[in-house]
Amino acid sequence: MKTPPQTHAIDFDSAKLQRLGFGQPSSLPHRPTTVVQLRQQLGLQLQTSLEPQRILGLFFREIQRLVPLDAMHYAHQPSDLRLEFGHRGHHSVSYALSHEGEHLGELIFRRNQRFMEEELGQLESLLATLLYPMRNALLYRAATRSALRDPLTETGNRIAMDQTLQREIDMARRHSNPLSLLMLDIDHFKRVNDTHGHAVGDKVLRAVAASIKGQLRNMDMVFRFGGEEFLVLLSNTGREAAAIVGERLRLAAQTQEYWAGDIRIDLTVSLGCSTLLAGESAESLLRRADSALYVAKREGRNRLAMAG
Repeated sequence: MKTPPQTHAIDFDSAKLQRLGFGQPSSLPHRPTTVVQLRQQLGLQLQTSLEPQRILGLFFREIQRLVPLDAMHYAHQPSDLRLEFGHRGHHSVSYALSHEGEHLGELIFRRNQRFMEEELGQLESLLATLLYPMRNALLYRAATRSALRDPLTETGNRIAMDQTLQREIDMARRHSNPLSLLMLDIDHFKRVNDTHGHAVGDKVLRAVAASIKGQLRNMDMVFRFGGEEFLVLLSNTGREAAAIVGERLRLAAQTQEYWAGDIRIDLTVSLGCSTLLAGESAESLLRRADSALYVAKREGRNRLAMAG
């Protein structure tokens, strides 16, 4: 029989922090010195990083000096962050973390033995040490992601593309996996801007970006490569599979409805595809995709061309 999780909410306002023992002696009846020492130690250690995985990994390891655990899961939906440590257990207890109305994510602890009340009190006291480290880490993550995203289309920008492409090439070589690129360009986009204005052009760009993202797997990545160009990075995808994805993107963009007031805009896209060759550089992979895109446009647009 599946045991329902024990669920708790932690709101780290000043009153709760005081109740948990910050600013006053610990009120835990059992092993108060141990809890206080560990809390002080965590308070120092967790401030040394802005990486959520490092902070939570250290927290997971250290709190087991008091409360044995089999697994810990963390999720923060606004930043699309999910981290898992250890293995699953039959019993779980969850905590929703917040501070002055700011959501800081949810932690779920798991193990095969049911949690005792004393252990829950210890966990709640130790959870307070995560407040400021995780808040700072989430703020830093948001700032970093903002610097790597195109604000109009919510896709990755050129900086993010440069960083990601070389990393994916290295991983593909290390694991002997295929890697493909799709370079997509909106056909006659200048005509949209000239006829309907840049505000409508921006709406079209956002709609095309959403159409692309809606056709991809979670592991695939899309970047705004230029004014009306997008680059799609297809991990673990060979030439034939990439061609199928490219055709799917082309059809999705063509069937999407684009409007300027009550005027419908007919829109198509052209694509060029390249698949990583042995020993090929990132520059060469991009250049071959760009050359294939040029072929697609030269041959009449609204089509996919494959690099040789």
